[in-house]
Amino acid sequence: MKAGRMIPIRFLLNGEKTSLEVDAAETALYVIRERLFKKGTKEGCGIGECGACTIVVDGKSVNACLMAAPQLDGRVVMTVEGLGDKESLHPLQESFLGHHGVQCGFCTPGLLMSAQALINETPHPTESQVVEAISGNLCRCTGYQQILDAIVDGGKKSGGEG
Repeated sequence: MKAGRMIPIRFLLNGEKTSLEVDAAETALYVIRERLFKKGTKEGCGIGECGACTIVVDGKSVNACLMAAPQLDGRVVMTVEGLGDKESLHPLQESFLGHHGVQCGFCTPGLLMSAQALINETPHPTESQVVEAISGNLCRCTGYQQILDAIVDGGKKSGGEG
C-alpha cells in the first residue's frame, strides 16, 4: 500500500490502550490484523459479506473490512483475542467446543464476535435472536444448528460479560 495521509488514532483494544498512526486509506481489518497482529480477525471476502472479520466496536458487531481505520479513534474495540485465552476460555468459546460448533475454525472468530455483541445487548438470547445476529456470518463446514446451540447456551453461561 502506498502511504497516504497519516492520521494518529487512539483506542482501547481488548482492554489495552492503543495508539498509532494509520493511513487514511487503511481498513480497521488491515490495522488490527497486520499492524497490531491480532490474527483472529480474518479476511474472507473483503466486501462485508462473510463476517470472518467481525469485531466488536463500542459493543456492536462491525465488519472490520468495511471500517476505515481512522474510525477506530476513541472507540472500545474487542477482537476474539479479547474474549479468553488458552488458560481461561470465555463461556462462548467453551460452548462452541462443547456443542461442536467448530470445524475448520476460519469463521469461528467472527461468529464469536457477533455472538458477543448480541449477548452485550441481550444476555440470554433466543435462537431466533441468534439467527438474526449471525445472519452476516457464513460457515462452509459446520451445520449452523451446533453454532446456534452453542451461542444460546454460551449466553446463558456468560450473562453478557465480555
